[in-house]
Amino acid sequence: MSKSLERAHFAERPNKEPEEARLLAKLLARRYSCRGFKPTPVPRDVIESFLSIAQLSASWCNSQAWEVIVTEGEGTKRFSKALYDYAVNTPPSDHAPTDFPMPAKYVGRYQERRRECGWQLYEAVGIAQGDRAASGKQVLENFKLFGAPHAMVITSNRDLGVYGAVDCGGYVANVMTAAQAYGVDTIAQAAIAMQAEVVRKFFNLPDDRMIVCGMSFGYGDTNHPANKFRTRRDGVDEIVKWVSE
Repeated sequence: MSKSLERAHFAERPNKEPEEARLLAKLLARRYSCRGFKPTPVPRDVIESFLSIAQLSASWCNSQAWEVIVTEGEGTKRFSKALYDYAVNTPPSDHAPTDFPMPAKYVGRYQERRRECGWQLYEAVGIAQGDRAASGKQVLENFKLFGAPHAMVITSNRDLGVYGAVDCGGYVANVMTAAQAYGVDTIAQAAIAMQAEVVRKFFNLPDDRMIVCGMSFGYGDTNHPANKFRTRRDGVDEIVKWVSE
């Protein structure tokens, strides 16, 4: 099996597998980080439905660390404006720290995957290597929420520390998969967590809530160039070590 596999490989499951496994593989393979949305809002009952599925997520001692804020309508527009205005008017050196530490650095295969994803995006939207102005403009699309009609902010309880964040990570993954089952596209965004000060002030979050990440969601624009590529995944043999005796 090759080191990197296209998503189609994971979606095409053998017939001997349970139907549930094939369906899950198709949903996971279909999900992608959407960076261009249609303005059409997602009906409230659809949002509630996929969030109710995600509520079944496993968590440490069933603590269910996550709490969620969802924006719609004018709330989305105001939140996006607050994020964007802060991003363009505040030097990075003046940004407040994130609630959870950012990665110290990316090395080895992690850096390779990160770079490949970045260059796939830049190639899709026509950004030349070394064009810092264009890449900076693309980064700002995070704070425009990529045109999505909805945003989501996921927080954890401060006293739960890293375990609360781990539980929220599982919840976020399940939200995105459940949303995909309803034809709703998503993108999880660390960029929103990197503006923790703005997010906390905008939503008047209490001190005991830590911002894990944000998410934009809605119906993806299949014609948007940023949605024309898909990242690859390593095969099981590349990431699993078997111990048999």
